[in-house]
Amino acid sequence: MPTLTTTVNGKSVTAAVEARTLLVSFLRESLQLTGTHVGCDTSQCGACVVLVDGQAVKACSMLAVQVEAAEVTTIEGLADGDKLHPIQQAFMDNHGLQCGFCTPGMILSALDMVARHGAELDEQTVRHGLAGNICRCTGYHNIVKAVQAGARAMANADPQA
Repeated sequence: MPTLTTTVNGKSVTAAVEARTLLVSFLRESLQLTGTHVGCDTSQCGACVVLVDGQAVKACSMLAVQVEAAEVTTIEGLADGDKLHPIQQAFMDNHGLQCGFCTPGMILSALDMVARHGAELDEQTVRHGLAGNICRCTGYHNIVKAVQAGARAMANADPQA
C-alpha cells in the first residue's frame, strides 16, 4: 500500500492508502473531515470540491495519492476558530445556503474564483464559475450575491489588496 504525505488544512498528514482510494474517501473516512460531501459519484454536482494547491478540484474524481506533497484545503480549514472566513460569513449574511449540502463545495469554488478573477466578480462570472456546482434547494440568486459579497469582504480584509 502506498504511503501518502500531504498537508491538509495546514497540518501534515502521512497515511497508508490503497492506490485506488479517492481523495473524497480519504478525507471523509481516514481523516474524518466530513464537510466534503459525496453527492453524485460522477463529478457533476460539486459537493466534493476542495482546494489542492489553491485550485478547486472535485475530490470524487481524484485519487488520494495524487495529492502527494500538495496543500489540501477543505471547508473545515477555512474558519479561524469561531470566526468564519469572509466567504462563509457572506453565505450566512446573504442567505446563500439552505440545507447546506452543496455549501462547502460552493464556498471552495468561490475561493478559487476569487483567486483567479479578483474581488470584483460580476454575476455572469460567478454563475459561470459555479456551473459545476449543483444546489437543489435554491435558484442560485442568493448564492451569487453571497459569492460577490464574500469576494469584496476578502479584498477589504486583506491589507495587501
